Amino acid sequence: MTTRLATDIITFYHPQFWGLETEGQLQEWASANLDTFWTRVLGSLAEAGVTGLELTFAPGSIDNVLKAFGSAKAFRAELEGRGLAVVSSFMADAPAWTADADLPAIVADAEKRAVFLAEVGGDILVTGLPMRRTAGERPPLFVDAAYIGHMARIAHAVGEAISHQGVKLALHTESNSTLWFERDIDLFMAFTDPRYVWLCPDSCHITLGGGDPVHVARRYDNRIILAHWKDAVGKIESDLVIDKTIYAQQQRYMADFGAGVVDWKAWSDAMLATPGRDTILLELDAASDPVAALKAGRAVVETARS
Repeated sequence: MTTRLATDIITFYHPQFWGLETEGQLQEWASANLDTFWTRVLGSLAEAGVTGLELTFAPGSIDNVLKAFGSAKAFRAELEGRGLAVVSSFMADAPAWTADADLPAIVADAEKRAVFLAEVGGDILVTGLPMRRTAGERPPLFVDAAYIGHMARIAHAVGEAISHQGVKLALHTESNSTLWFERDIDLFMAFTDPRYVWLCPDSCHITLGGGDPVHVARRYDNRIILAHWKDAVGKIESDLVIDKTIYAQQQRYMADFGAGVVDWKAWSDAMLATPGRDTILLELDAASDPVAALKAGRAVVETARS
């Protein structure tokens, strides 16, 4: 099978790309101009030579796809007419996996997304575990066997439910989350059934946690069905305040492709041994010039694979 180059739709969330100044303005404009939003996104993907897409929170959400195109079938037809496809969807706006989580609601939400994903031609639902608490905050949150066991039970329920649609659940390694450090990943992988729960490692975030993404990729090669390819400047050396600004705080530790410390040759080689070998998902968090950034990412991949 030919390798598909994909990206997360967050790549297109930089306000400057749309002639705007703030994220709030982009959200407001996009919600009122979904047709224009999608026309430019799909055209930019084709211009960059990227043929796969991961959906996530608004404006590139499942709900907004349905508002813009009317149905998964219509969206799929539009994509196929442009040589594009949805490969995955990130459940960024799903019910929270908390200590008192409403499991039936979580499962029902995932099943609804899986139905859409199957109809549009994708087969991977991606999610992350909850965020940690700021170091020193009380009460503390310990990422221990009891905590991971609870998360594993939710993951099993979701993974089993969506499997009936031919969709797989993959857990993403997010900075400052409870699935960040290598030992978090080891613990969660040990607690989950490989028939129902898969891994989506992020080369940047694992690096920011002081881990080795290549080691993770090799260790869990048989459970990786998708990976986020992103560069990093190195380990985050100080504790960040984990609040609603945490994602913005993490941005300064991310790097353009090839400008960071990720060993792309070793990472690429490790990915070739995984079930997700046929998709390379370049993740760029809100690029002001997404076409140029994606082309730069393509160049890194081509060099690593040469």
